[in-house]
Amino acid sequence: MINFIPIFPLELVVYPGEELNLHIFEPRYKELITECFAEAKPFGIPTVLGDRVAETGTMVEITEIVQVYDDGRMDIKTKGTKVFQVLEMIEEIPDKLYSGAIVSYPNNDTHAKPFLSFKILDSVYILHRLLNVTKKFTKKVAEMLSYDMAHHAGLSIKEEYELLCLLQEDQRLEYLRRHLEKVIPVIEGMEQLKERIAINGSFKKITGYNLN
Repeated sequence: MINFIPIFPLELVVYPGEELNLHIFEPRYKELITECFAEAKPFGIPTVLGDRVAETGTMVEITEIVQVYDDGRMDIKTKGTKVFQVLEMIEEIPDKLYSGAIVSYPNNDTHAKPFLSFKILDSVYILHRLLNVTKKFTKKVAEMLSYDMAHHAGLSIKEEYELLCLLQEDQRLEYLRRHLEKVIPVIEGMEQLKERIAINGSFKKITGYNLN
């Protein structure tokens, strides 16, 4: 399926199923949100990487307009629905302030893989303990997807985007596994370093090495 969508490029990655709160203040996006909400139609959020709009993004639907301010600014709630790929950017639309794109929707495997998800989630919790972060997931482990864990695994925006571009759930989980396998030992090493620095200058009880 190929169609035209209004777009709201942002320097972040949105995943299918993700709930995202936005504060809308630019005139072009106030127009976009007003029209999309009135017509009950979704819009696309392609990721901005560096100084360019990337080719992959996520469709989102507006679930609630929480508040409209006197000057037209808005607080809204949205939810990601599906991944899209940009075929052509339409920078100027007649009589519109916002831009758009011609997009397609690739087949995307979003079937849960409970056994793999449990192992990844366990590593995420280990990372959080090391960082003194508390995060409670509301989904049951059997229903957890890579998308539910990705923002909580310490990925950079570039890495989050790379994961978005993977269209098989087992590939996304493997991406998270490799990332966590790499980053957790680094964080553990930093914690040990902090402990060594903290005890520097204190009285140390160390058993001497026996040369005999």
